[in-house]
Amino acid sequence: MNTFLAFGREHVERHFRKTGQSVYMHLKRHVREKVRGASGGALPKRRNSKIFLDLDTDDDLNSDDYEYEDEAKLVIFPDHYEIALPNIEELPALVTIACDAVLSSKSPYRKQDPDTWENELPVSKYANNLTQLDNGVRIPPSGWKCARCDLRENLWLNLTDGSVLCGKWFFDSSGGNGHALEHYRDMGYPLAVKLGTITPDGADVYSFQEEEPVLDPHLAKHLAHFGIDMLHMHGTENGLRDNDIKPRVSEWEVIQETGTKLKPMYGPGYTGLKNLGNSCYLSSVMQAIFSIPEFQRAYVGNLPRIFDYSPLDPTQDFNTQMTKLGHGLLSGQYSKPPVKSELIEQVMKEEHKPQQNGISPRMFKAFVSKSHPEFSSNRQQDAQEFFLHLVNLVERNRIGSENPSDVFRFLVEERIQCCQTRKVRYTERVDYLMQLPVAMEAATNKDELIAYELTRREAEANRRPLPELVRAKIPFSACLQAFSEPENVDDFWSSALQAKSAGVKTSRFASFPEYLVVQIKKFTFGLDWVPKKFDVSIDMPDLLDINHLRARGLQPGEEELPDISPPIVIPDDSKDRLMNQLIDPSDIDESSVMQLAEMGFPLEACRKAVYFTGNMGAEVAFNWIIVHMEEPDFAEPLTMPGYGGAASAGASVFGATGLDNQPPEEIVAIITSMGFHRNQAIQALRATNNNLERALDWIFSHPEFEEDSDFVIEMENNANANMISEAKPEGPRVKDGSGMYELFAFISHMGTSTMSGHYVCHIKKEGRWVIYNDHRVCASERPPKDLGYMYFYHRVPR
Repeated sequence: MNTFLAFGREHVERHFRKTGQSVYMHLKRHVREKVRGASGGALPKRRNSKIFLDLDTDDDLNSDDYEYEDEAKLVIFPDHYEIALPNIEELPALVTIACDAVLSSKSPYRKQDPDTWENELPVSKYANNLTQLDNGVRIPPSGWKCARCDLRENLWLNLTDGSVLCGKWFFDSSGGNGHALEHYRDMGYPLAVKLGTITPDGADVYSFQEEEPVLDPHLAKHLAHFGIDMLHMHGTENGLRDNDIKPRVSEWEVIQETGTKLKPMYGPGYTGLKNLGNSCYLSSVMQAIFSIPEFQRAYVGNLPRIFDYSPLDPTQDFNTQMTKLGHGLLSGQYSKPPVKSELIEQVMKEEHKPQQNGISPRMFKAFVSKSHPEFSSNRQQDAQEFFLHLVNLVERNRIGSENPSDVFRFLVEERIQCCQTRKVRYTERVDYLMQLPVAMEAATNKDELIAYELTRREAEANRRPLPELVRAKIPFSACLQAFSEPENVDDFWSSALQAKSAGVKTSRFASFPEYLVVQIKKFTFGLDWVPKKFDVSIDMPDLLDINHLRARGLQPGEEELPDISPPIVIPDDSKDRLMNQLIDPSDIDESSVMQLAEMGFPLEACRKAVYFTGNMGAEVAFNWIIVHMEEPDFAEPLTMPGYGGAASAGASVFGATGLDNQPPEEIVAIITSMGFHRNQAIQALRATNNNLERALDWIFSHPEFEEDSDFVIEMENNANANMISEAKPEGPRVKDGSGMYELFAFISHMGTSTMSGHYVCHIKKEGRWVIYNDHRVCASERPPKDLGYMYFYHRVPR
């Protein structure tokens, strides 16, 4: 009741010992089956006055069969003395006011998810008494056209007279001619529904009079007036229902293994993640990440130390949130099978549906997506982009000298040959995944694909249901061959010619990572810049050998291009200009970094570009990249004088700057002059970003610090090791070895683009494949390895 941080039963004692805070409020929600009436059904539903907490309810139990009761009490540590709430008689007025404020407050997630919680549509004031003309109009299920023009898209049905008219014109020349609005101005009929959005769950309704989207609680009745059965509608433009396009449904069925009886899995490592609304991309990546032993050891293996030395607000510490999520997934505490008595009761009721609730990643998502314009939204995102974003966070917040993301890190050798001089240049860059192109020209069923395309065009022209889509079958060997083929480069700097030149670039592995992540580049843009997805099947191998892609370096007979830097085209080179006005590396604008990384530039290079341009935006940083991309250290980690090594080293378990950043000696001297040990002063300053006042608070809130002297010595040794490595740079951190790999996980995407659809993860555990579909975790019967989007391989001895 001092910090208003919440803890589970197993961690509240640790927080009490760590901080000395002794007063906690215990909140609990009880779930009970409703008492049934004489006929066997539940008693009539009535308002439950015993619910006063603004908490999420379990969707699986949120029915008329269950009721909830909330309980609140104060608990005084260390004696666990309990005081039931409310209790005006025994508690001081100030404590009572604080308790009432907590109990009546709204969930913090309502503030974090405004799109989900706050943007609720109002009910139209015209819905209850809407006049509908009895004019005999009946709306067909498809083939709609505006009554005043030839448009067949963005059509609206007026709910008074049944007129079908086009919507308004937008600034990008899309939309319509505004005939629906003109009709309202002529006739005054207020409500219209957009055709193509009608589903059993509702539709897009607009009120011309109220000038905003609204809800129509009587929509089913209003649509039935014009012959539309809302319960049998599926929302798509122009009336083409989703099940008319069989391939997409088939993709969903195959990847989710629909139609097969999947056995639920329980126990450590078999815990699902609740979908927060388009958060499946995050869930799939995190399930794959925490199936890797190095991540398990780095976070869950260090749980006591990370939790004990977390900052005062652990909700804002990356390592704490990673450890919390990893513990939830791996402990087995949140994935327990139903007891035998519950199973018997469910079978007797003929409603045996195994409950797998999973855990909610709300706090983790809120932290890792903070300040990121895309991941902080409720929209669907690209799993590959989130994977790189996560790697970036791990790099910046490594625990001591251990960095689990090193298992993905490898060097790429790029060879560019100038087309005029035939001279070559070899450079190396750091990367974290292998992007494999889709070799559509190598499809083994070309005749079938051509036949389908002809049939599809004919069906669209005659407005008939589309034929079943034919999926292109691509050999993996063809994709691997496309990866290693030369690529034309038209604008690289040829120092031999002292000008821009044309060349040919080839890329090979200068080192092989311990874990290889392969992304299938299924997504592209059409000629109209609309994102689209290649519907392909690739025979991904269980055993992958890429040793033949090992870089060879400068070959006999090759002549290197002179190592002369191109002229600086930025008038005032930001790298030199900012040397005297350095920004803190921890303040780098990560949204600009990710924008550049999504263009295909190395992650470390993007961080340097944003850093050296002073957080002036992605466009300015892009210009820096163009100027410096031929430099030998282009993709090396950011290292600046005064910051003690790589700026991307990130934070220690103490939640602040990296261990290799020594606090200023004058501040250390101030703290030690107060009687504190030097080790206490150094670690407190590191945990508070060298803030003297906060460092003193940290010392007083960590009375057990001196007891864990072994951990302090270990941290000091790591810091010393970092200083030594800074003095003797050894190059990028890579774990080179054999190029032979075995598949252990893959992430699949269903839908037409990364901005929509659903992600599912399959992981091989204990010799069998397991499907992770949000909160549902089951033994896989037919893992669709040919339809994956991201594949995870681990190195095997050759």
